[in-house]
Amino acid sequence: MIPFELVEPRTLREAASLLASGDPAVRPLAGGTAVMLMMKMGVLRPARLVSLRAVERRCSEIREADGELRLGAMVTLSALERSPIVKNLAPVIVRASRTLSNVRVRNVATVGGHLAHADPHMDLPPVLIALGASVTTVDPEGGRTIPLETLYAGYLETALRSNELIAEVSVPVQGVRRAAYLKCTTRSADDWPALGVAVVLDTEGDAVREARIVVSAATDTPTRLSAAEEALRGARADEKILRRAGEAAAAAANVVGDEHGSAAYKRELLRVYLARAVKQALASKG
Repeated sequence: MIPFELVEPRTLREAASLLASGDPAVRPLAGGTAVMLMMKMGVLRPARLVSLRAVERRCSEIREADGELRLGAMVTLSALERSPIVKNLAPVIVRASRTLSNVRVRNVATVGGHLAHADPHMDLPPVLIALGASVTTVDPEGGRTIPLETLYAGYLETALRSNELIAEVSVPVQGVRRAAYLKCTTRSADDWPALGVAVVLDTEGDAVREARIVVSAATDTPTRLSAAEEALRGARADEKILRRAGEAAAAAANVVGDEHGSAAYKRELLRVYLARAVKQALASKG
């Protein structure tokens, strides 16, 4: 790696001010799991890293407020996995976290960094989008709230400005909704997925009243599958309806191939895993 300067501001707003020049050689550093890897590969060559590890304590807190789960941007993925608050308010997040990378990465990587990195193979974005999450940001002038499903602009691209940092993630409480996240990996269970599918269902009796379905890894950005959602809406999720939803998803999704599988392979995975994820969600207690 090339030499670089490391600065440690005490607040997120101060950190955002240090990024205000828009100089691509000045980059934020949260847990560092993605940034350091990219630096070692020579993909990223920053002259200055703005570390977020010393910012406000509240950025590392998990809490409930106004009927929502609130996750500070510097909450580690392992803290997310172990949190009784998360387990109570959004158990699907805890279940999904257990196969997210490996424990060494989870002990260091942060929620904000995970979301801002915008690698489509990340596991949490589809789960949080399916739950209806949003992010609150900080910049030198103030901040804004962004629905998570509109945050991603392309492969490794977000709608965040160069001087804008994620401060907090707000997640509607899962409540009685049934949810599941399934991924298909070509090697170990904690590997990058070839496909990820998150499903959140609002049910009435044995019928699906509303559905939110998000695919990742097979697409350049986490993507809502509105055609599949419509196929499930108001219906009993029997084999016929699940096949219809899977076909609708495979036809509508802009599936791309990579080292984890061809586009045709991932499209077939989507047909199969969407049905499995819906069944798993329906079988869950919450």
